[in-house]
Amino acid sequence: MDNWDFCSFMVENSFLMPPSFPTRVHEAAAGSVSNFFGRISHVDTVLVVNSCARGQAVAESDLDFAILVPPGVTADTTREIETAWHEFALTDAALTRYRASGPHALLHLDLITGEYQPGQMEEGGMPDYFEVEIGNQVRYSAPMGNPGPYYLELRRNWLPYYDTALRAQRLGMTVAFCEYDLNSIRPYIDRGLHFQAFDRLTVAFQKFLQALFISRGVYPIAYNKWIKMQVVEWLGMPDLYAQLPAILSVSNIESYETAEKAEKLAALLRSLC
Repeated sequence: MDNWDFCSFMVENSFLMPPSFPTRVHEAAAGSVSNFFGRISHVDTVLVVNSCARGQAVAESDLDFAILVPPGVTADTTREIETAWHEFALTDAALTRYRASGPHALLHLDLITGEYQPGQMEEGGMPDYFEVEIGNQVRYSAPMGNPGPYYLELRRNWLPYYDTALRAQRLGMTVAFCEYDLNSIRPYIDRGLHFQAFDRLTVAFQKFLQALFISRGVYPIAYNKWIKMQVVEWLGMPDLYAQLPAILSVSNIESYETAEKAEKLAALLRSLC
């Protein structure tokens, strides 16, 4: 194996971990999903995503899958696959046992093409989840069985992170819209729109996290959960995390406390992003 082949091998296989299921019922249901889609020639890889992919699932955790198909698969073929899957899922014994195992035993499954396109934000809108999609479906996913060639191609294209020019553009956009949200908070409070001000603070907080991850070149999994794990373990910033819970902790919403928290978040944005 020459040096180029070795580098390609390392990129393809870095971070690849098998899924970890919390119960035998989860594992059996996942096996049924894998067996069903593994027989379909158009499917490249069956990917476990979210907590079961990262080995963090508990007995109450959902089962989440991304079924990767190449971009050339037609919409008609995709509909045929989805129809066949829904018919199979209604009668398969392992899936039936999983659904009956508890009130929170949900199975989420999406067919994906791996065509990731950066989106735009709007003033006052939510973050764009471009980085989150790549994080969950490429960086932190776990193949059931052998990964397909298209999945390995996606890992070569997107890992360890996307290119510098796009990163600079994405960071600038995210910081700008985070600042817009933070600058809107005091005027809302001046008008007595205290709950709207707090809502805008929570949105700005998510955009701050997005900017933080982009600036560090690390893919996230979410901006509204697993925050401590991501900031402390993945970014290696425990001192920063120690400051974050207080940002969203407001004792009197009908006051200027939300604006004070916005100022603290703005200071973190300026210093870190």
